[in-house]
Order: sequence, then C-alpha cells, then structure tokens
Amino acid sequence: MERVIDGSVTLDLAVKTVRELNQFLHGDLAAAGVRRVQIEHPNGRHSLAVGLDAELQVDILGHAGYFVAGMNKCADVTVHGNVGWSVAENIMSGTVRIKGDASECAVASGHGGLVVIEGNASARCGISLKGSDIVVAGNVGHASAFMAQAGRMVVCGNAGGGLGDSLYEAVIYVGGEIASLGADAEQQVMTPEDFETVETLLQRAGLHGHHKRWKRVGSARTLYHWNADAGHSY
Repeated sequence: MERVIDGSVTLDLAVKTVRELNQFLHGDLAAAGVRRVQIEHPNGRHSLAVGLDAELQVDILGHAGYFVAGMNKCADVTVHGNVGWSVAENIMSGTVRIKGDASECAVASGHGGLVVIEGNASARCGISLKGSDIVVAGNVGHASAFMAQAGRMVVCGNAGGGLGDSLYEAVIYVGGEIASLGADAEQQVMTPEDFETVETLLQRAGLHGHHKRWKRVGSARTLYHWNADAGHSY
C-alpha cells in the first residue's frame, strides 16, 4: 500500500506503470483512508484513471493521452493539461475537468456526470451522448454531438460544421458562431428555462462572465421514423 498522508497519495508514473496505477485506483481506497490521488509525470500516457468506481479526487499533473477517465463513476478527475482522444468516454457519474484542450471524441457515449473542458475540443465532441452534461469554454470541432441521444452541451465559443447531425433528444447551447448544422438539427427559440439551464451549467463548471447571445440547437425530429420514399431529402 502506498503511503497515505492526510488522506492523500502521490503516484509517480516515472517509476510506476499505467497498469499499476489503475490497479491501485481500483482497490479499496476508502478502507485505507485515501480520498485524493495525485498522479505525477503522466507524459501523455493513455488510459489513465479508467473505470473508477469510488468517491475519489484524482489530479493528473500534466498532459495525458487517449481514453483518460473513461467509464468514470463517482470520482472527480482533473487533468492539469491537454488530453488526447476520447476523454471521459462512457462516463456514468462524477466529474471530469480538463484544464487545457481535448482531442477528438471527448465524452463519447457519456451517460451521466459533468465534463468541463476549459480550452477547446476537437471534432465529434459528445458523439452519441446519452445523458452527460458537457461544458466547453472554447470552441468545438466538426460533427460535435453527432447522434447525441440525451444530455446537454454548452459551447461558449464557436461550433464547427455539421453540429448535432442526427440529433435526438440532446440539446446544444452555443454562445458563438455555428459553421453549419447537421441533418435534422435546427436552431430553436431560447426560453427562460434554457437561459436558466445554461447559467446553472456554467456555475457548476466554475465558468463565469460568459454573458452571450446563446443559441439553442435541438432536433427537428424528421429522422425519428425512416421514410423509404424520402430519397435524398434527408
């Protein structure tokens, strides 16, 4: 067992493997009194802090690679740097915060919890979203929220082309410009409830001062039932 000081443990990936790190995080840390884990020298390694299932605070002190904090449940994970593909993939609950930028497919198939990206997110952010809340302080790339089924995404900056393609019941709020909307996505009227939702999500994300002319993007619901006679009208 690692040395626990005031409920905190520091693990150094300069001397430990990713397997050893994740095995430690999957142990009964509550019984050992561990409440916080700091991970030093991540150096872009992949699959850090995946599959967590405990109320635990994890700080990754540097840039990380692919699939960071995937399948997260209950834990609060913060990456003090940038991340590669598919951060917080299939997150169930808890929070994941990226202090820098995120590469493609951030929060893919996320079911719950909150993911905050303090920089920009690349293409396909929130692809196949199933219930998570996403707040991006910067911009998102093309095809973000593709086939998003449930959940909410707040983009404080601009959105790339094909936003919300094949959208279902997820809702997207954009503070900047939208390059183009995808199939079956449409801009809808912002209601008082929508403005309240955006403000609540920004407060939860710890982002303030984003007083923008928000745009709501939702589903036009023309793709709910396939029409074989429609040809290429979709």
